[in-house]
Amino acid sequence: MRVLVVAPQPFFSPRGTPFSVYYRTLLTSELGHEADLLTYGQGDDVDIPRVRIIRIPAFRFLGKVKTGPSGLKLFLDLFMVLWTVGLLLRRRYDVIHAHEESVFWCRWLKPLFRVRLIYDMHSSLPQQLHNFSYTRLRFVHWIFERLENSALHAADAVITICPSLEIYARGIAADPDKVLLIENSIFDPIRFRHALEGTESPQAAELPAPVVDEALKAWQERHLPERTIVYAGTLEAYQGIDTLIAAFAHVVQTVPDAGLLIIGGQSEQVANYRKLASEVGLEHHVYFTGQVSQTLAQELVARAGACISPRCSGNNTPLKIYHLMASGVPLIATRIESHTQVLDDEIATLTNASIEGLAAGMLTVLEDRDQANAKAREGQERYRSCYSRAVYAEKMQFLFSKVA
Repeated sequence: MRVLVVAPQPFFSPRGTPFSVYYRTLLTSELGHEADLLTYGQGDDVDIPRVRIIRIPAFRFLGKVKTGPSGLKLFLDLFMVLWTVGLLLRRRYDVIHAHEESVFWCRWLKPLFRVRLIYDMHSSLPQQLHNFSYTRLRFVHWIFERLENSALHAADAVITICPSLEIYARGIAADPDKVLLIENSIFDPIRFRHALEGTESPQAAELPAPVVDEALKAWQERHLPERTIVYAGTLEAYQGIDTLIAAFAHVVQTVPDAGLLIIGGQSEQVANYRKLASEVGLEHHVYFTGQVSQTLAQELVARAGACISPRCSGNNTPLKIYHLMASGVPLIATRIESHTQVLDDEIATLTNASIEGLAAGMLTVLEDRDQANAKAREGQERYRSCYSRAVYAEKMQFLFSKVA
């Protein structure tokens, strides 16, 4: 089967976190299909057998593509439309695998070129407009709702990434059975082409290596790994980092040698949260690395006494939750829909998304290691049986059999 993957993202860049695009395309290749991946010009090339990466112009002078809706993404998507049509005119594809908003134009190209259509629904686009406060104009939200509903009706298969999104899509799609749940639950190391060729990444200048080294050195000198709690992810407002720092101030009053390692975030975000930590007297307890490689982040999580997801809102389960389950490290998470779709009290320490709740959860894990480790082992087993790579591959195989 020949597949055209349309991914309006800076593929591959951890800033844009298009992990689902990488793993979906990787499994498409491993299942024996040939694929062309059309994406933005920004990002590092990755190595996936039988996959050709095609990029629109990067337009780097317009700035970096950030997460969420933006005028820059709208501008770039105009070129994505032109490139999609050009590819369909030049080559014969059996399936278009449209990620996120690309389904809005692929939905209309489907009947013209007589191809099957997979809609990879990472989230509800109207909900994104609301979550990122992109616009308050109600007619804009209405337009996106109509576009999304039309795409759900037109697609031959719809991939959703969490139960709440599956329920939402099934309630709109004319045929609920075409809506499939394939969680973003695998995390193989990314095979960057520049690393395989022994050359330097074009994005290497973005990684603040001196900051990483300084933070890790200070952390290792002052705190034992088993007394350290690690957060790894973006530093967007909905991640609840401000609440986490305030809660940790309460933790160190009871456990003075506790440390908090915060991995990820852009330089300006790191500076803001470092200032906040200093203001509450935690400059020798909270450490920031900025953006690091996926491999290093996983290594640091594995060495920690516990990991935490203090997210305060949302309903899509992030990829990191599956990795944290598989790691065997005790997990603390807020009791919100993003987490409780996958986590429960048997495999994680769930808390209220408040300063007091997070502080109590962290103290519980640091002081009762036997219970925390037992939950972590149960989480590993849950991951193996429900979310492992083998389970993911079976779901992808079923997807292609459905649209064949």
